[in-house]
Amino acid sequence: MAVHALIFGCGSTMLSATERAFFKDVQPWGLILFKRNVADRAQLLRLTQDFRDIVGREDAPVLIDQEGGRVQRLGPPHWPAHPSASSFARIGDPLLRRAAVRLGARLIAHDLRALGITVDCLPVLDVPVAGANQVISDRAYGTKPEEVAISGRAAAEGLLAGGVLPVIKHIPGHGRAMADSHHALPRVTASREALVAHDFAPFRALADMPLAMTAHVVFAAVDEREPATLSRRMFAEVIRGEIGYDGLVMTDDLSMNALSGSFADRTRRAYAAGCDIVLHCNGEREEMEAVASAARLLSGKARKRAEIALARIRHEPEPFDSVDGRSRFEDLLAGSR
Repeated sequence: MAVHALIFGCGSTMLSATERAFFKDVQPWGLILFKRNVADRAQLLRLTQDFRDIVGREDAPVLIDQEGGRVQRLGPPHWPAHPSASSFARIGDPLLRRAAVRLGARLIAHDLRALGITVDCLPVLDVPVAGANQVISDRAYGTKPEEVAISGRAAAEGLLAGGVLPVIKHIPGHGRAMADSHHALPRVTASREALVAHDFAPFRALADMPLAMTAHVVFAAVDEREPATLSRRMFAEVIRGEIGYDGLVMTDDLSMNALSGSFADRTRRAYAAGCDIVLHCNGEREEMEAVASAARLLSGKARKRAEIALARIRHEPEPFDSVDGRSRFEDLLAGSR
């Protein structure tokens, strides 16, 4: 079956007739969900299964951003609220902190798998610096690269144990950005040496993870013009080079205002830079059609990376008592207060 190197969003809590026909024709690799797509458990399970039925692939990935804190698409009353990444930094004992992060991610995976969601855009490996834009802030596990790497790996392991793929983001790092890439294009002027030691380090430490998402950020020390998502030099020298990442790389959302040009142009430039898959999130039909008009088939190295990633989904998750896990998790968090 010809699958395109695309991930799309959808407009509401059920797929419209137009969306169903579009997805059947275009055959995107995956679907990403947001709060607008969520009503309750039964509805969400129907939506994820409906998408897979339409594209005819039971292993078609369904993604979501379920980090905790400010960024969680599932929440009360149907799902628990999860703490932000920065909340774990208050746990003084590093072993207990790591255990709490892993257990929190394992609880998230338990919820997601029950809904047919197989990919979580977590962990955030960005390392914020003083004065940076607040788009990352409490979404980060700490302000030191080694802290972020240790907690990021714990989160990734918790997701994998529960049969959910993690996505390391935003490669090669969004922590220095002085602007929110949802609204403007950030430009980082730090030296290459500073970037390697600080920003790139957590991604290098987790280079064995199956999926990564790019940063719409210009790193002048590497490429003065293009954001990482669209930079051939960034991919060749840093992402595939210094960081040594050989997993599947998806773009951050192509509809973010950090990027310019038509959606077809953004799509072509992302592929040309080295992105394996492009991500478009807002469900706007005209934009999706423009992205699809420039889409590549998932083939070659990109297809192999996608196959390797999907093969890491545990079809029988690690045994887990969610009630006991929730109790242990609350105890670990309580000890940090």
